[in-house]
Amino acid sequence: MDYFDEVGKKIENLKKHNSIILDIIEDIYKAYKSDSQILVSGNGGSCSDGSHFVGELVCTFIDKNRKPIKAIELSSSSAEITAWSNDFSYSTFLERKIETHGKKGDVAIFLSTSGGDIKKGSTINLVNACMKAKEKGIITISLIGKTGGDLKNISDKYILIDSNKTSIIQECHMSILHKICYGIEEKLL
Repeated sequence: MDYFDEVGKKIENLKKHNSIILDIIEDIYKAYKSDSQILVSGNGGSCSDGSHFVGELVCTFIDKNRKPIKAIELSSSSAEITAWSNDFSYSTFLERKIETHGKKGDVAIFLSTSGGDIKKGSTINLVNACMKAKEKGIITISLIGKTGGDLKNISDKYILIDSNKTSIIQECHMSILHKICYGIEEKLL
């Protein structure tokens, strides 16, 4: 199948997640209204997608005059990542960032094409961060793919992309994040 056809079909199927996307928009809107923040994280390309999303929230998406939405991409500091990973473990770095920045009323969004697997040691940094966020009373949301992994089982809300292809999953995650941006700006207007 042509890549564009495959991506198009997967993105078209995202409409089935409209209800949960509206819930996520409401969670972010409530966090904004209560002066809480959005904590976002992923690994690799998902980290880049998370950073893109944070940029849309902090800066603007469509409305050039709206106020910023407090958001932070948790992996944005190479000094912090390398210091913690060197002295402790990369697997607990994001957990440390949640401990540092997170508070009840915040929303944590985790992006993972696999969803993590503690037994295999895959994406354990996101799983640890999600568990720490839940401990702190932070709403946890995961955009995941493949089987959904451990994040599917521990997140308050999740959207699972039914694909085993990393690139397709990431295309869908970015479409969802943009839909969330549209929804938030509509509420703010």
